Amino acid sequence: MTPILGGLGAAVMWALSTLSTSRSTKLVSPVSVLATVMTVGAAIAGPFALAQGVPEALGGRELAWLLTSGSANLVGLLFAYSALRVGKVGVVAPINSAQGAAAAVIAMLLGERIAATSGVMLAVIVVGVVLASLSRAVEAGGEHDARGALLAGIAALLFGLGLYASGRLAGDLPLAWIVFVPRLLGVLVFAVPMVLLGRVRMTRPALPFVLVSGVCEIAGLAAFTLGARGSVAVTAVISSQFAALAAIVAYFAFDERLRRVQVAGVAAILVGVAVLTGLQA
Repeated sequence: MTPILGGLGAAVMWALSTLSTSRSTKLVSPVSVLATVMTVGAAIAGPFALAQGVPEALGGRELAWLLTSGSANLVGLLFAYSALRVGKVGVVAPINSAQGAAAAVIAMLLGERIAATSGVMLAVIVVGVVLASLSRAVEAGGEHDARGALLAGIAALLFGLGLYASGRLAGDLPLAWIVFVPRLLGVLVFAVPMVLLGRVRMTRPALPFVLVSGVCEIAGLAAFTLGARGSVAVTAVISSQFAALAAIVAYFAFDERLRRVQVAGVAAILVGVAVLTGLQA
């Protein structure tokens, strides 16, 4: 029961984070959203990490993986937020959920062998991304879902790198430090410089959405970790369905409409991610 509850908790939290970000990035810039989310995340994770003290296993190798994880997550979030600013949640969220598939590809490129079935699922996900990105121009600004899909695809690759780096640390460092250091990096190298340059602008209507995004991101990770202690496979498959939850809510709450070919693409991504996650876990 714990893996199911943990996976559901993570899916709900990440869906809320995605939906909140889709609103906030239309009110303020992705740079402003990211700087605030990093600050909120560091403020939440910091006390837990500092209470545990500096891990004895923290050496040069571990620090390098932490920096890799933090950098990939930081830049990935910037691309993801930019994607949500111009694209539909129903397209962007499923592509972002392919981060696990991206991690599998990175592991394969670095020498890890994967089963033939996993290779088929990766192909299904790629086809799904292509179909989901097919769209006519929307609105007077001439934005295309294709642009959001491209940005989301880059974000998924970066998130995959971050997941791979975090996975290399999972057995060596406490979770609090794996979460805290990347967010501290985000505050020091991104949030503070952006504030000093005057690039961060926060409005009263956007602030609640940004705070929800920051809190839900951390809460989702905590729920995922608790569930994974019972079963990584079950928790990962259920939590990856945050994209489906976000797409369904966006359909009713934001009146988002997708073409049939996009619906087929989104379905292919969700099925491919679920099956591949179960195979890899």
